[in-house]
Amino acid sequence: MPPPPEPDYSGTTVGEFAILRKIGQGGMGQVFLAEDINAGRMVAVKVLAKKLADDHQFLTRFRREAQAAGALSHPNIVTVYDVVENAGHQAVIMEYIEGLTLREVLDQKHRISPSLTIHIGMAISSALDAAHASGLVHRDIKPGNILITPTGRVMLADFGIAKAVNGGESDLTNQNIMMGTAKY
Repeated sequence: MPPPPEPDYSGTTVGEFAILRKIGQGGMGQVFLAEDINAGRMVAVKVLAKKLADDHQFLTRFRREAQAAGALSHPNIVTVYDVVENAGHQAVIMEYIEGLTLREVLDQKHRISPSLTIHIGMAISSALDAAHASGLVHRDIKPGNILITPTGRVMLADFGIAKAVNGGESDLTNQNIMMGTAKY
C-alpha cells in the first residue's frame, strides 16, 4: 500500500513565509513559491516529506548540511537562506529562481546546442568548484537540479544530500544506502 500523498501547503504559512503555490516535487519533499512576509521578496520553500521530517537523525544531519550550503555564495548556486521548523513542518528557505530546469529544457527541445552545453557545463563546474572549495560535495547533479533563467543564467540547486567532506560525521548516508538519483 503506497504512503498517503504529501499535503499541499498552498494558502498556508510556514513561519514568516506565505505559501502561494506548488512549483515542484522530489524525493525529499515539495517545493513551493512563497512570499517572505517580512522582507517582501519571493522565495522557494522546500517542505521535507513527512517520512523524512519524522527521522530525527536525518533531520540533524540535514540541518547541518543545509546550514553549510547556506554559507555558500556563488553566482551559479541557489542561495539557501534558512532552515525552519513551524508546527512540525521542516522547511528549507531558498532563493527563488524564475526559469526552467535543464530537465524541462531537454523535454521541450530534446537536444541543446553545443554552445549551450558548454555554457551550462562551465557554470555548473564553477558552482561545484566553489562548493568543493568550501568542503561540500553536492552528490545529486542531474538536469532537474540545474536551473536556467530567461536571461541564460545557470544555477545549481538542491544541496539536500550534500556531504561536508571536512565534517566527518555529517554524512547523510549510511553504509550500503544510495542517495541521489540512480540513473545519474
